[in-house]
Amino acid sequence: MRRQIGKKILIYFFLFLIVGSVNNTTLIRVQFENIKNIQISGLSKNQNMNLLKNIENLNLKKIFYLNRNEISKIISSNSLIENYEVFKKYPHTLDIRIEKTNFLAKINYNGKIFLIGSNGKLSDVKFADKEVPFIFGKPEIEDFIKFTNTIDKSKFSLNDTKNLYFFPSKRWDLELKNNIILKLSKDHTLLSLDQAFEILNDGNFKDIKVVDARIKNQIILND
Repeated sequence: MRRQIGKKILIYFFLFLIVGSVNNTTLIRVQFENIKNIQISGLSKNQNMNLLKNIENLNLKKIFYLNRNEISKIISSNSLIENYEVFKKYPHTLDIRIEKTNFLAKINYNGKIFLIGSNGKLSDVKFADKEVPFIFGKPEIEDFIKFTNTIDKSKFSLNDTKNLYFFPSKRWDLELKNNIILKLSKDHTLLSLDQAFEILNDGNFKDIKVVDARIKNQIILND
């Protein structure tokens, strides 16, 4: 009886090894299968295709051993991209979801016109998808992004602007789409924006051409 029990235990043990080996082999084959499909969304059809070609040139192999740094370098070098996420879809698909940057203005940089994105990067003007104001002067991109953040906090919108003028003192003027010029304070930019807005929306002031808000709590109007 003991010999029979012992034989049964040995049989069950060998069956366990065989089944376990088959399952493990199947699991390894699934987890380490080559990447066969890369899905990219968020840009235009042509832009998605160009990005796909650049990523395919990496010759990515196993999805389980995916090197995200390689993909990140390719995506981050694309000036049209604000944010992105990469999802693994087992067994062999990558899903890359793109958030396109928002173009804020145009600028002349070394004799060529570029778009400035909300990601702080310069893009070829051919990618323009809307009308944006033009920057006169030579601000650092960081200074411009900081200025647009201030506009967003104010009662104005960058969409109301036709041109922006940057001065070496790091002060800004705005030319609105109705051709009114706003002269803004360097040190109290948000306050000067909101004060100018109140003046322009006051029915008592008409035919205004220039709103000078450079001095704190003082507005000078020129018609």
